[in-house]
Amino acid sequence: MNEERESPSRVRVAVVFGGRNSEHAVSLMGAGSVLEAIDRTKYEVIPIGIAQDGRWVLASDGQSYAIESGRLPVVDDSGTALALPGDSGTLVALDSGDIPRALGRVDVVFPMLHGPFGEDGTIQGLLEMAGVRYVGSGVLASAVGMDKAYMKLVLRAAGLPVGPFVVVRDRDWRLDRGRVLKEIEELGWPVFVKPSRAGSSQGITKAHDPESLEAAIELAREHDPKVLVEAAIVGREVECAVLESLGDAAPEASVPGEVLVRGEREFFDFEAKYYPDQMELRAPADIPGEVAETLRSLAVRAFEALGCEGLSRVDFFYTPSGELIVNEINTMPGFTSLSVAPQLWAATGLPYADLVERLIQLALRRPAGLR
Repeated sequence: MNEERESPSRVRVAVVFGGRNSEHAVSLMGAGSVLEAIDRTKYEVIPIGIAQDGRWVLASDGQSYAIESGRLPVVDDSGTALALPGDSGTLVALDSGDIPRALGRVDVVFPMLHGPFGEDGTIQGLLEMAGVRYVGSGVLASAVGMDKAYMKLVLRAAGLPVGPFVVVRDRDWRLDRGRVLKEIEELGWPVFVKPSRAGSSQGITKAHDPESLEAAIELAREHDPKVLVEAAIVGREVECAVLESLGDAAPEASVPGEVLVRGEREFFDFEAKYYPDQMELRAPADIPGEVAETLRSLAVRAFEALGCEGLSRVDFFYTPSGELIVNEINTMPGFTSLSVAPQLWAATGLPYADLVERLIQLALRRPAGLR
């Protein structure tokens, strides 16, 4: 690795993954695909893992980060500890008992992180303060995209169609539970109960009646004290990926795809998302051409409403009456080669390795600071 570091011709890309949240394993799976796809003739890659206790370590570049024998991957926290960021993006090694040593400057960070303390604007803010370029959306778009309650408010304010919902805040749940339950009942049954600031379908329950509602809220509160309760919308789940343009043109939308869950699952849960035999993605989706174009236009509008950069995935419901309703936008969607967003781009004509290259180039062209 020292010999590679001496090469001045390659751009240095730090792929950061892991994190101290329930989406730790999801992050590692995406990072494994990115590490495999990056063109090593153009880029020197620095894999950085964030352990579940929050420590940053120099991770293994050759390790498999896939689900193996039903076991989810975790960051090996025995590697060299790191301090990030140093002076203008310089990595600093903190070997126990040794004098801290510089590992060299990072040109761009690929934050393959999901959920709180990664996808929510926190690492984006850290990198902004250090003046380091990075892949994906900035602080505000990441924070709004992570918090589904604020996301829906912003989308609604931008004139996008959003379904009915109730926000259950910690104080209201503890002190005014009766009022909260009454508001939720007005949505009708069933409802979806989910943590407001989590992803990968963690902590989500479909509640069919008042008896199951409180348990569903308590489960969501294990992930986030702020809970979102949404009216269940009857419709097909159709998704669209969006990419920032390399120039001044508008963002590009992929072909829409429809998610079909195998078995008897009631919704697109964690297993369906990350175990390949549990879901099917049809891309392009079998929907009328004019509906597909409207959906792509709405996806770009959602991307721009939040001020996203890099990439996103926008999820819709397509109702039997022909209505399109925005469910949510993900500013750092699942990113294994088999995840929905990369598959949508592959179906549009942009293979996974080219998608990774596009995202790195977008980050390198972005000016540091306010934009």
